[in-house]
Amino acid sequence: MSENVTASAADPAAKGTVTAARALVAQLESYGVEYVFGTCGHTNIALLDELGPSPIEFVIARHEQAAAHAADGYARASGKPGVLLTHVGPGLMNAVTGVATAAMDSVPLVVISGDVPSYYAGRHPHQEVNLHADADQAAIFAPFSKRTWHVHHVADLHRTVERAFWTATSGRPGAVLVNVPMDHFSRQVAPYRGDHALPAVTARPALDTPTADRIARLLLDAERPLIYFGGGLREPRARQDLLALAEHLDIPLAHSLMGKGVLPDRHPLLLGMPGFWGLETTHTHTKGADVVLALATRFAETDASSWDPAHTWNFPPSKLIQIDIDPAEIGRNYPVEIGAVSDVGEAVRAIGAAVRAARPEPLTRAGLRDSIAVARRGVFDTAREDGRSDAFPLRPQRILADLRAALPDDTVLVTDVGWNKNGVAQCYELPDTGRFITPGGASTMGFGPAAAVGVQLAEPERTVVALIGDGGMSAQLPAVPMAVERNLPVLFVVMNNRAHGTIADLQSASFGRSYGCEFTDAEGRPYSPDFAALGRSCGAGGYTVAEPADLAKALADALERRAPAVIDVPMVNEPVPTPGHWNIKDIYRGSFAD
Repeated sequence: MSENVTASAADPAAKGTVTAARALVAQLESYGVEYVFGTCGHTNIALLDELGPSPIEFVIARHEQAAAHAADGYARASGKPGVLLTHVGPGLMNAVTGVATAAMDSVPLVVISGDVPSYYAGRHPHQEVNLHADADQAAIFAPFSKRTWHVHHVADLHRTVERAFWTATSGRPGAVLVNVPMDHFSRQVAPYRGDHALPAVTARPALDTPTADRIARLLLDAERPLIYFGGGLREPRARQDLLALAEHLDIPLAHSLMGKGVLPDRHPLLLGMPGFWGLETTHTHTKGADVVLALATRFAETDASSWDPAHTWNFPPSKLIQIDIDPAEIGRNYPVEIGAVSDVGEAVRAIGAAVRAARPEPLTRAGLRDSIAVARRGVFDTAREDGRSDAFPLRPQRILADLRAALPDDTVLVTDVGWNKNGVAQCYELPDTGRFITPGGASTMGFGPAAAVGVQLAEPERTVVALIGDGGMSAQLPAVPMAVERNLPVLFVVMNNRAHGTIADLQSASFGRSYGCEFTDAEGRPYSPDFAALGRSCGAGGYTVAEPADLAKALADALERRAPAVIDVPMVNEPVPTPGHWNIKDIYRGSFAD
C-alpha cells in the first residue's frame, strides 16, 4: 500500500490540497456540467458528498439503467454530454443497456464509476469483477464505448476526465468510461485550477473544394438524384443548408428513422422514411435514383430493407456519395462512388456553394413535388381517417390523432419501441417545431420513460411526452418517481395492448399463434398493471382511459396541471404497416441463403 489514505490526508490545509473528489467536482463545474445522473454506492459517496454543495445537481435514479437513459435523453435534447455516476460491479453492469443505447446512437455520455480500492485489486474485495483479470469491470464497456480509462494514479484523474469529455464529444460522439478506485476520491491533490480545460475553440473537418466540386457535378448531371439523411444532421444551420441545396436542385429527400424531424414533415420534397416501414412511393425513388447523396447515416438494416436491392436501395447501378464524420461508416454496407469523411453540416455548405457556382439558377423537375404531395397526403390523411375510429380499446392511429390535436407544436415526443416508435416515424405528422427522440441503433425497450425525464430537464419549458408501450413502461417504472421528485411535468402515455405487441404480431403471422409475448394472469386472461394507479401512488397524476373520448380529456387536464402524469390507454394490438422487407421473415419461412 504505497499510497496510504490516512497518511496522505494528514494536515491537508498545511499542504494546500483538497480531496480528489472536490477537485473533480470543480473540474466538472468548469466544463459546464449541470446534472449528474446516477445511483449511490459505497465506492462513489465521497464524490456525491462533494456534489452536495456544488451547483451541479445530482439526479437520483432507482436503477442504473434508468439513470443512463435519463442522461442520454438530456444529452440528446441539450446537445451537451450527459454525465452518469455508477457504483462498482452490479451498479456499473446495470447501466450497460442504457449506456450502449446512447453509444449506438452516437450520443455523448461520460460515465464515472467507482471501483474497488486500488490496493485490494485481485483479492476479490466486495463486488470486484475479477473472474478473468483483476479489477476488470471497465472491460464490460469495451464492446460499445469509444474508450475506457482505469485511473491507476490519482494524479492522472484530471487529465483522464479531460480526455474523456473530449473523446465523448469530438468526431462521432459516443459513450466513454472513467473507472476510479474508490480510495482515489479521498486522496489529496492540488485544487483544480483549470489546468486541464477543454479546448476553447474546436474546428470541424470540412469537405475540400475539389471533392465538393466533384459531388456538385454528379448531382447536376444526375437525372434522378436523391438526398438521404440521418440523425447526425441536427444543427439549425446545417438543416437550412440542406434545404437550400435540395430546393435549388429540386431533389427529393428521404430520412432514416433517426432523421425524423430533421426537416419539416410537410416539406414538399420530403418523401419520408424508407425501409421496413417505408412507403412504395419512397421506394420507387430510392430504387430508381441514379445518384444518392447520403449524409450522416449508416444505412441501418431497418432503413435498407435488410439490404435487399429488390426493395429499397440498389447500389450499383445507383451511384452512392456517402459523407460521414466516422470513416468506418463509409462503404460499410454499400460500395461508394465518392466517400468523404467530414462534418456533414460543413460538407452540405460546401456542396451547396459549388452547385450554385456551377448553376446559379434553380432547377425544376416537372411533377416531382406534386407526386410527393399526393403520396404524403395519402399517408397522413389515412392515419387521420383511421384516427377518427371510436373503436375501444383504441386503435393506435386514434391515440396518435388525439395526441397531435392536443399537444403544443413544439412538444418533444420520446418513444420506446413498437407502435409508439414505428407508427410515429411512419404516419405522425410532426409539427415544424416538434421533435422526435427514439432509440435507433439498439431499439431498447424501456428507453422512453427515463429518457423523457432527461429531456424535460434539458427543455424545462417544453411539453415532453414519453409515448411508450406497456412493456416499456413496465421495464422502467423508476422513471415516474424520478419525475415526481424533481417536479418535472413529463406525460407518460402508455399505449397498453397487454403484450409485447410487435413481437406478438410477428409470431402470430409467422407461426400461427402467439406464445410468450402476451401478458396474462394465472387463468390465461389478459393482464396489465394499473399504470394510472402507479402514477398516483408515486405522487403523479393518474388517468385511466375507459372510453374513446377520455384520452383527449386526460391530455387536456394533464397539460393544464403542468405536473407529471401517467395516462393508461387501452389499445388494440394492430400491426404497423411494413411495406418494406425484413429478412427475419425469410428465416422463419426457411427461405434464406447462408
